[in-house]
Amino acid sequence: MIPNIVTLPLVKLASGDQLGLQVYQFNGSKPGKKAYLQSNLHGAEISGNAVIQELIQFLISLDTEQLTGEIWLVPVCNPVGVNQRSHYFSSGRYDPYNGKDWNRIFWDYEKTGANIAQFAQEHQHLNLQEIQTQYRQLILNQFHQLSESIKSFLGVTYDQYYRYQLQSLCLDADYLIDLHSATNDSIDYLYCFQGREESAKAFLLDYGILLKDVYDGDAFDEALIKPWLALEREFQKLGNHIQFEIEAWTLELGSGLEMNPESVEKGVRGIKNYLASKEMLSIDHFPLSQTQNHKIILKLKNQLEYYYSTTGGMLKFDVKLGEKVQKNQKIYEILTFNKTGELPQIQEFFAQSDGIILDLAKNHSVNQCNYVLGLMPL
Repeated sequence: MIPNIVTLPLVKLASGDQLGLQVYQFNGSKPGKKAYLQSNLHGAEISGNAVIQELIQFLISLDTEQLTGEIWLVPVCNPVGVNQRSHYFSSGRYDPYNGKDWNRIFWDYEKTGANIAQFAQEHQHLNLQEIQTQYRQLILNQFHQLSESIKSFLGVTYDQYYRYQLQSLCLDADYLIDLHSATNDSIDYLYCFQGREESAKAFLLDYGILLKDVYDGDAFDEALIKPWLALEREFQKLGNHIQFEIEAWTLELGSGLEMNPESVEKGVRGIKNYLASKEMLSIDHFPLSQTQNHKIILKLKNQLEYYYSTTGGMLKFDVKLGEKVQKNQKIYEILTFNKTGELPQIQEFFAQSDGIILDLAKNHSVNQCNYVLGLMPL
């Protein structure tokens, strides 16, 4: 199966060079759902690029009859962020023009003031597919009105132009998978929206963060699914408990600044298994037999414990990524220096709950109030 390769121009630089996005579109022999995958929205989070490369090679090996619907893949989806480098360190988390997090800029139909309750009231007599089709068209119509300002003589800021170009690729998708890595050293986990817990099993990851009513705001996955969750809630108020086959995921695959082979392998296997479980891919041995009984621990984001340094110094961890710890177990110490004529001191720190070590600070030199680690209570 040979993909259709489309290059979408983004920003033209003062040097005359043009940055752009490259989209790999795989189309099956039969119409069906659309899956959209992207990687490297934050500049230092590069592991998803290896996942997409392996998926491209895998899909090329298939016949068109083995794919129902279409799969779009966009590696290095944020070239400005990817190219932000300072000596050996890569940042790329924030837009250098305005300081905004690249993953907090996206257009959300729910925030446009649309009367979603009225839509539910007026369309409750329709079947699920009819409702989904008409609601999606409303979203797309509203979104494409932004093109007027994008094309205007006055121009727009880069973040507005960029989000329009990127979201134009995926707002009609049924399944969205945004591939990230943690800023620090981290285990592999995912973000899951309410009502999609059963589907989360298909990625075969052990841990996830459940987003329920509390969101960071304007993130890429949220921008796709929040309007649909809002419509589901309105129908529930009318006594119609429906759920749309619309899903959005963020997969956190390992640590920033590196492409860990184990994390990449987990990402590839999980995505293939997910797409097979959605009956988009017809491939041998997938979905894997363990999918139905796979146990994934999902915790609300506000249940996580984040530890910050209470002093400045040098970190030494007494735990490893993914390790289960018990309350009052020593988890790290900080070697502190002073300018008071005293000897250096070591301060010890202990877990406040039973849990698993989610991530660890990449930099072991900390100032007071710097991030140290994250713990997922069990």
